[in-house]
Amino acid sequence: MTEAQIKLKRTESLLLELIPEAIGSLNDKRLHELNIIDIKCSRGRSDAKVYIDPASFSAQEKSDFLKLLKKARPIIETFCMKDQGWFRSPTLTFEFDEQLKKVQNIEELFKKIAKE
Repeated sequence: MTEAQIKLKRTESLLLELIPEAIGSLNDKRLHELNIIDIKCSRGRSDAKVYIDPASFSAQEKSDFLKLLKKARPIIETFCMKDQGWFRSPTLTFEFDEQLKKVQNIEELFKKIAKE
């Protein structure tokens, strides 16, 4: 693992701790029920995708959460900057992680195949 990859992983793990803390400090109680699953930073660490657990939210609820997070993004980025003493924070993009649902569907298909 190169030094750049180590720095990237370190930044991702720091953000994985800081972002839920920042969301928890917001006044909007609706955002407190979100769970952050993973964070992937770009190579230069200027952008980061934040993956959220879709749980059992409807499409409308997901849309509402994404709008709220888009409005709260500058506050969350400022929180991360101040906490770590960074000059700038990665630009955050929030998405619901649909990979879990895909994996579950594939596992169900394998179970059906195994029965036959």
